[in-house]
Amino acid sequence: MKGDGVAVPAVAPSVLRELRSRGRLRGMVALLGPAFVAAVAYIDPGNFATNFTAGAKFGYTLVWVIVVANLMAMLVQYLSAKAGVATGRDLPELCREHLPKPVSRGLWVQAEIIAMATDLAEFVGAAVGLHLLFGVPLFAAGLITAVVAFAILALEQRGYRRFELAIIALLGIVFLGFLYDLLVVGASPSGIASGLVPRLSGGDSLLLVCGIIGATVMPHVVYLHSALTKSRVACRDDAERRELLRFQRLDVVIGLGAAGLINLSMLVIAAELFNGGGRSDIDSIEGAHAGLASMVGGGAALAFAVALLASGLSSSSVGTYAGQVVMQGFIRRRIPLFLRRAVTMAPALLVLGLGLPPTDSLVISQVVLSFGIPFALVPLLLLTRRRDIMGVFVNNRLTNTTAGTIAGLIIALNIFLLWDTFFG
Repeated sequence: MKGDGVAVPAVAPSVLRELRSRGRLRGMVALLGPAFVAAVAYIDPGNFATNFTAGAKFGYTLVWVIVVANLMAMLVQYLSAKAGVATGRDLPELCREHLPKPVSRGLWVQAEIIAMATDLAEFVGAAVGLHLLFGVPLFAAGLITAVVAFAILALEQRGYRRFELAIIALLGIVFLGFLYDLLVVGASPSGIASGLVPRLSGGDSLLLVCGIIGATVMPHVVYLHSALTKSRVACRDDAERRELLRFQRLDVVIGLGAAGLINLSMLVIAAELFNGGGRSDIDSIEGAHAGLASMVGGGAALAFAVALLASGLSSSSVGTYAGQVVMQGFIRRRIPLFLRRAVTMAPALLVLGLGLPPTDSLVISQVVLSFGIPFALVPLLLLTRRRDIMGVFVNNRLTNTTAGTIAGLIIALNIFLLWDTFFG
């Protein structure tokens, strides 16, 4: 089925009964996938930069930030998935239909700026991964990343399930890479426990807090998740929608839970190996790779580089798909994927071509993303609390309070960061 030019999955109305007839496990697996696509954005190369920098500089101090950010992400992504299932519309479409036109256009403009910041993290990260693995010059590696991302996107045109399985496979590579490194390096249970107590360590740690949140709660997949669920299953009534939402909750818990474990393992590895080993000066992806090689061995460094490459390639594909959803939803326009990719990847290629520090660029891009989160989260909250839009699936009071607290916390963090930067 097609929707305004973007391919969206659609199946027969009796799909839930058909899936149940396959057996509980097979039927459940067939309905999982959208959250795993979204989860890839939560472990993009920007996470590598912020999490390894946080672990190396501050040890286990910021473990609580990763845990809180991941719980935030689970709620946000579920609300997005619910909006798609309940309304048959994605979030950009809902914004266009129910918000004043100037507001909707403004949201579209900032979403395109956020797309460029997203591409910066993904392209630079994948380029660094290719450089570490094969010695490819960074600018050439960025171009290779673009080509591979297009190849992955082409799978979506041949069926959404193929695209999802390709993304899940790349997510699995990242998971296994960090599982290997974590098993080799080890972890301190007491250190992790102490890191669960919320605290900061100066202005530098606040910058990383915003960076971690910006790298974890990703604005573009807040828009995308609703597009992945709006027509995935054609439900005949609210009872089937309610059943489908139970699977979406499970999808979010598993997919985002895996992403959270990967993020946590990044910080733990850096805290245990670099901060605990007197190498708190390591503040770059290249430095982390070299440190793993010298302090642990080539196998750990190889696992790190492969995971970085898989992360960059998968997240860049998801980012381009999200960009199409944003443009079509907000302004009912569609441009060729090649042109969209060329425009949004321009800042990343500029960074690579000028030889700017990749990790510093990644951390800054995540701070920019953090400032973009409220512009996706606030409309999501405002729309999903309206009964005339959501019907029986409208948010309850606890959900509204929790989501409002999350939005307020993120906005407050960003204001404090600005104050500390310019007046502190």
